[in-house]
Amino acid sequence: MESQQREESYEEKDSVDKKGLLRFLIPSLFGVFIFLFPIYDGDTFNIPLGVVTEFVIDALSGALPAIITYVMLISTMFTVIAAIFKPKFIVHSPLFNSLFHVSIFWTITRVLGTLFAFMTFHQFGWEVFKSEVTGQVMFDLLTTLIVWFFVASFLMPYLINFGVMEFVGTMLRGVIKPLFTLPGRSAIDLLASWVGNVNVGVVLTREQYQAGFYTGREAAAIATCFSTVSLPFCLVIAGMLDIDHMFPVLYLTICIAGVVSAVIIPRIPPLSRIPDTYYTENDYTESVPKGISKMKWGLIQAIERAKKAGSFKDQMKQGSEVFLGIAFVLIPQVMAIGTVALIIAEFTPFFEIISKPMVLLLNILQIPEAVQAAPATIVGFIDMFIPAVLASGIEAEMTRFVVAALSLVQIIYLTEMGTLLIISKIPVGIGRLFLVFMERTFISLPIIALIAHMIF
Repeated sequence: MESQQREESYEEKDSVDKKGLLRFLIPSLFGVFIFLFPIYDGDTFNIPLGVVTEFVIDALSGALPAIITYVMLISTMFTVIAAIFKPKFIVHSPLFNSLFHVSIFWTITRVLGTLFAFMTFHQFGWEVFKSEVTGQVMFDLLTTLIVWFFVASFLMPYLINFGVMEFVGTMLRGVIKPLFTLPGRSAIDLLASWVGNVNVGVVLTREQYQAGFYTGREAAAIATCFSTVSLPFCLVIAGMLDIDHMFPVLYLTICIAGVVSAVIIPRIPPLSRIPDTYYTENDYTESVPKGISKMKWGLIQAIERAKKAGSFKDQMKQGSEVFLGIAFVLIPQVMAIGTVALIIAEFTPFFEIISKPMVLLLNILQIPEAVQAAPATIVGFIDMFIPAVLASGIEAEMTRFVVAALSLVQIIYLTEMGTLLIISKIPVGIGRLFLVFMERTFISLPIIALIAHMIF
């Protein structure tokens, strides 16, 4: 009855609240500009968020290694104190409790991550933990990542709190829902990672899930299928494999394989078996009531969302909580998991062994140097750079093209994005992530191989 009355009241409105419209438009356009507006930065594309982040990284480059090390130390100290003594200032504080009161597994993980960071920063201990292909890779990655998240955390509220996702969701639902079985607002997640940073896209999805805008299945599907690799990163991989002269074809291949994967994977296990339940309930809907145009309903939804966004202080508080969660939770855990994963990839034959079946598949697809390329098709689960490193010595340009495209379509990797998902409240674990990674591999590889045979 209440929803019917709301629909009738909307039908009676001839105009949109102009003051509310400005409250929606001004912050939303700012958020879209910061996160989604592509600009030329030197020889490649970037976004304003990337320009600001790179400026901060350059300004703090000398201090970042020490900052990242002691952030991990603080996180681990309070986590151990919370586990042993359970002080009231942690247990009774919702923020501190969420940051430091964790399971024994994550406590040990943070201790290990901090230990690896200190060994790398101060260059002591076993070489396997601090080497240039293990601990140092993660340490350098995290000094950059923490600045990305620092800047993005305080600007993200302008993209998610003032109605642009409601407006886009209403306008694009008719395309996104039947094609991907996902809400229309997920298009914003895709764009945020496509032109910016894949990890920002994952955090955006996490925040939307915790706010009740996505179900568990939708959030898992969006994070694993829509968190695409940014355009600048694709250029880097193409350059590493000496195929940058054919970048337009490479990127078109990535887009085709990525879209096909995103259509299929949400419809099959393991993602299809995740319950369509919300983390928390809200009254948002993308369905357009009768008698109202899609445009008008989108504006009404956006304005209502903007009115509930709160003050500038509220946006800063939300940004602070997001950043503290990343700094004290994500950073030490990524350092631990990423370093261990790189040790397995670099110093053991594990991926050579499990990639044996891929040799047969690559031979069936008539990809040259299949034996050399096979490990590169699997090791991307650890880190996105490793396939390019492994394939850089392959002579066949076709094979380098296939490895480059596949590594950029797989997108699930433990050194960053995968760990961010594992420690989030989105219902995916390492097992589901690996299954989705393999599904993306098996769906994308024949498509990429077909295109490769057409152009070589």
